[in-house]
Amino acid sequence: MVLNSEGPSNIRYQQLNDGLFQKFSDLVYEKTGIFLKPEKKELLNARLGKRLRATGITSFKQYYEYVINDRSGDELVHLIDNVSTNFTSFFRENSHFEILSSTVLPAFVKEGRGKSKEILLWSSASSSGEEPYTMAMVVEDFVSRHPGMRYRIMATDISTRVLAQAKRGVYADERVTKVPTPFLKKYFQKGVGNSDGYVKVKDELRRMVHFDRFNLMGDFPWRAAIDVIFCRNVMIYFNRETQQELVSKFHEALTPGGYLFIGHSESISGLKHNFTQVDATAYMKR
Repeated sequence: MVLNSEGPSNIRYQQLNDGLFQKFSDLVYEKTGIFLKPEKKELLNARLGKRLRATGITSFKQYYEYVINDRSGDELVHLIDNVSTNFTSFFRENSHFEILSSTVLPAFVKEGRGKSKEILLWSSASSSGEEPYTMAMVVEDFVSRHPGMRYRIMATDISTRVLAQAKRGVYADERVTKVPTPFLKKYFQKGVGNSDGYVKVKDELRRMVHFDRFNLMGDFPWRAAIDVIFCRNVMIYFNRETQQELVSKFHEALTPGGYLFIGHSESISGLKHNFTQVDATAYMKR
């Protein structure tokens, strides 16, 4: 099939029917663990309509067949980009960063972490980069008062679109209103000329964050290697079975004494796990 990158603008697509919605829903769940409830049909209809226009495909049925027959997997990535939710902000749910600074990092210093072994932090659903850059600012501020402490931040997401934005590290001024003024001055460069109204994360901070695409449903390559995991406002899109699988993998990936942070609207209380709760949505591996 030859695809038109511009896509015909005058095509009127039929609505996504229940049968095809279920097929797309099953495919998304199989590949990402994201569970699309029936009430998401209209949202999926709108988002897939954009992808049909981009490819020049004229029906949802043809598009589904194209996705599952695309051996490169590229169109599946585009599909996932269009159905995944990527809302985020700097210092979102700030209590987690306060715990990181006041409790977690001081405990690591007492244990000698950061000197014999670099501290490894993971933003597992990094979206457009606000979360891992916030982590980096908080850790950098702590390290400035505890010289010699080494760390590295991994930032992953399933969406290539938001990862590209995260790697650039460029944000509109209104996106950084929650960043404390001292951090804003220290870690961001203000745009001028054509870039007026934007800021860019300075290179010295960007170098501390390593972005990569990763599907949380895949096998984790880490075993007891990570010290801090942020997985916030992600599990609300998963069913209970997938949540259980993910929490077990997080536990296995964390070092003893490592921490897991989840979103304020989430809970693992109904799951089987070996974490000790240290705050409402913060857990430690004993």
